[in-house]
Amino acid sequence: MDAGTAEKALATLPGWTLAAHGRALTRRWEFKGFARAVQMVNLAAWLGGTQGHHPDVRFGRGYCEVTFITHAAGGLTENDLICAARLNAISDH
Repeated sequence: MDAGTAEKALATLPGWTLAAHGRALTRRWEFKGFARAVQMVNLAAWLGGTQGHHPDVRFGRGYCEVTFITHAAGGLTENDLICAARLNAISDH
């Protein structure tokens, strides 16, 4: 996916940022405490399982960071954008 297409799509994905190399989308959620961060990890893992597209996840006390990249394609694909939008839909409610 070219950078222009990725930037346009990013405008519809609140909270997500495009990596400097343009091949991945990342969003960081901030929480009070560890338990909510773990819940977000589990939500991202569940979504990855249902979509067959598993994100990279980093977390710790008070935060969870999710990155979508299609490793097999060597960068960002439409599937990454779809999964980011779906994660927003279920996490922001």
